[in-house]
Amino acid sequence: MVFKATKVDGVYDCDPKDNPNARRYESLTYSHVLTHDLRVMDGTAIALCKENHIPIVVFDLSVQGNIVRAIKGEKVGTIVGGFCDVR
Repeated sequence: MVFKATKVDGVYDCDPKDNPNARRYESLTYSHVLTHDLRVMDGTAIALCKENHIPIVVFDLSVQGNIVRAIKGEKVGTIVGGFCDVR
């Protein structure tokens, strides 16, 4: 598993700093991240995670306890890999 600590609490459909109506995804496929250029991390890194079936957890580093919660497998942020909750 790859833990991607950021300044926001997951992956959004647009920048939540610019758009208060931005929607946070609970989970995404690698392909959705790549085809929609969601900029979770470098495209090559996403592709490597996809090829090796390594999930990515994107979470807010500034929230106290989030690192521990993520490591314990508790629900924090967005999980990339597997299914996609895009509606």
